[in-house]
Amino acid sequence: MLTSRTMATGATKSAALLILFFISSLLACAASDLRLSKVGGKDDENCVYTFYIRTGTVWKGGTDSKISVAIAGSDSVSIEITNIEDWGGLMGEGYNYFERGNLDIFAGRGPCLSSPPCWLNLTSDGSGEHHGWYCNYVEVTTTGPHSGCFQSQFTIEQWLATDTSPYKLYATRDYCPPVELAGVGNLRDVGAVQLGIPQIE
Repeated sequence: MLTSRTMATGATKSAALLILFFISSLLACAASDLRLSKVGGKDDENCVYTFYIRTGTVWKGGTDSKISVAIAGSDSVSIEITNIEDWGGLMGEGYNYFERGNLDIFAGRGPCLSSPPCWLNLTSDGSGEHHGWYCNYVEVTTTGPHSGCFQSQFTIEQWLATDTSPYKLYATRDYCPPVELAGVGNLRDVGAVQLGIPQIE
């Protein structure tokens, strides 16, 4: 026959086990959250970016200028590539980039974006014998370890030149949801990450 003392001891053990289980569950959840939120470290530059840039076929559409690209995701995390030809030109030695009708391909590593690119800034430094450039589009493919492959196309259809409309050496395309990038403007103002090439002033 069970005494009240035996029952109390059993209840105490059950309560202790229940509390121990509860604490163990909390610790497991906390450890899991820490792993999920971990960023940085060796994976900082493990994403691969491929850019396909089409120059228009219009007369004098090609350029000798240096071209830079900045991209961002919907959360404003961004990267900036100064002089994309030096960073990742794949067309071979002696090839002349950004000539009329060209589809030029560039690829390289950089810090991973946390969301697919939806914002792009394309900038010419205006140098060279012929500075004006007509760009049809820029297509960006991104991938990295343990992440999917994202593809974004930005229609430009604009001159980057000082002697023809719209008389600007840059083009910006924003396909992000309106709230996330409100007021971003130029990525230089929000700390874009540069990929190893000195910035063009």
